[in-house]
Amino acid sequence: MSGTSLQERLGASIFRLVAGPDGEAERRRIHGTPGPRWFPRDSAIARVHGDTSMFVGGLRALMVQTLHPAAMTAVDQHSGFRGDLFGRLARTSTFLATTTFAAEPDAERAVAVVRAVHESVRGTLADGTPYAASDPRLLAWVHVAEVESFLLAHQVFGRRPLDETGCDAYVAEAAVVARKLGVLDPPTSLAALHAELAAFRPELGAIPAARSALAHLRHEAPLAAPARPAYAALWSAAVSLVPRWARAELGLPDRPLLDRTVHRALGRSATAAIRWAMAPGRVATRAIEPADY
Repeated sequence: MSGTSLQERLGASIFRLVAGPDGEAERRRIHGTPGPRWFPRDSAIARVHGDTSMFVGGLRALMVQTLHPAAMTAVDQHSGFRGDLFGRLARTSTFLATTTFAAEPDAERAVAVVRAVHESVRGTLADGTPYAASDPRLLAWVHVAEVESFLLAHQVFGRRPLDETGCDAYVAEAAVVARKLGVLDPPTSLAALHAELAAFRPELGAIPAARSALAHLRHEAPLAAPARPAYAALWSAAVSLVPRWARAELGLPDRPLLDRTVHRALGRSATAAIRWAMAPGRVATRAIEPADY
């Protein structure tokens, strides 16, 4: 098999996983529709969301988000994660790409669709406590878990990590989208982000469905053989960024020495391989996000 053929197969397989079957059409719409955008091409949010470190950050975000019992119950009861977890991943990827890179009308429509879905997601926890996906507190948890995960992965595995000012800018720009989704007073600096995450700590804990979801995410990825080693490396890299207390809750391996050495090195190699596989002009279907601003 030629190097080009391997590159094409790897890039197309990963693209299908994160973008779904309509990914190529969505890519053309997002980047090909003329008009003003919410964020300029040189913004911090474009730099973070356009880097292949998002593959690690996205996995880490899913891991961390399962720690909120209401968030995990909503996924378990309403999205059928065993049959649709990767569909959810593709929808999230498309939403992030749309709100970061697409023309303003498309970004506004994407937000409206998500808000409508949230309004329909309601239920009760095991103890009878009601929950609603539109609850600003629950929206805030999903937001801060994502923002921390994306930024942390970028700082560790991204091609061009942000400086302190850039990190604050990223958090502030992500807050623009969060407000549109219904989050009340989202953090606008890195310090405020860390403070809000700490405030959530008493609410967090893994319910059985959380461990089941992560086992499915780890072992049932619909990937072609060439992409599986890269996915395993991305998974280990994501786990290495999860707090140790959270790993204990979720049944994830806790290997600090391997995390600092082998898993971080594998993560850097995997993100570099994805950059290679999805380089502009090299494969027929690129990632939804433009490669590495």
